[in-house]
Amino acid sequence: MNIISLDSHRAALATGTGEPTACRAGEMPWERSIAPAALHEIFAADEIEEGAAAAFALLLGWRHRPGRDRPLFWVREQASLRRHGRLYAPGLAELGIDPAQLMQAQLPDPVAVLRAGADIARTGGVGAVVIELAGRPKALDLTASRRLSLAAAQSGALVLVLRLDATPSPSACWSRWQVAAAPSRPLAAQAPGTPCFDVTLLRLRGGPAGMQYRLEWDRDAQAFHDTPLSGGMAALVAERTDPPARQLGG
Repeated sequence: MNIISLDSHRAALATGTGEPTACRAGEMPWERSIAPAALHEIFAADEIEEGAAAAFALLLGWRHRPGRDRPLFWVREQASLRRHGRLYAPGLAELGIDPAQLMQAQLPDPVAVLRAGADIARTGGVGAVVIELAGRPKALDLTASRRLSLAAAQSGALVLVLRLDATPSPSACWSRWQVAAAPSRPLAAQAPGTPCFDVTLLRLRGGPAGMQYRLEWDRDAQAFHDTPLSGGMAALVAERTDPPARQLGG
């Protein structure tokens, strides 16, 4: 497994031991569906939205990782580098992400990606793991998703599976999201706007789904903000009632 640090001065894994919390100060109602210590899936709305889906997964993992001293891992196939390129440290810093807290692991095939993702997820001290997969690899079946869910429950890490060029299939995920880019709000002097996403909650274990949100990333607050959709604000997601570790069925 080829692990790459985005900061040459901080390649060692942090070893935070704090327990994950169910919510943060300033957390928006939709974020209650992002259960800690659980598996979540993120799909691109279509091929041209793959970059938006990847950005949303990155920011979501950064925002919701338990413990600010815990790193975020990005696990992917080596072949994806030719299609999507590498994560860019100066760009991450512009988003408010510390490149020293982000590690990349590059593997030769989906089997190795899933195995490494599960191993990393169950390691104490990891904050979040983004597992990038393209298409519908046979290795990503219900058993594999349950293994990832159990790994998240065991360590307290947030596990996000980023699905590119794919359609949903049965899994043990706690929530499932579809993502597309949205227009940024205009800023003074025609300055570039902040990242904005249209997201749809496709599935929520034990709760309602189908809600749509327009979310804007605030780099200074390290948080998402709801912005109005056409036709009004999206419905709010109901709070979960059961802990994710006890909900592992399809």
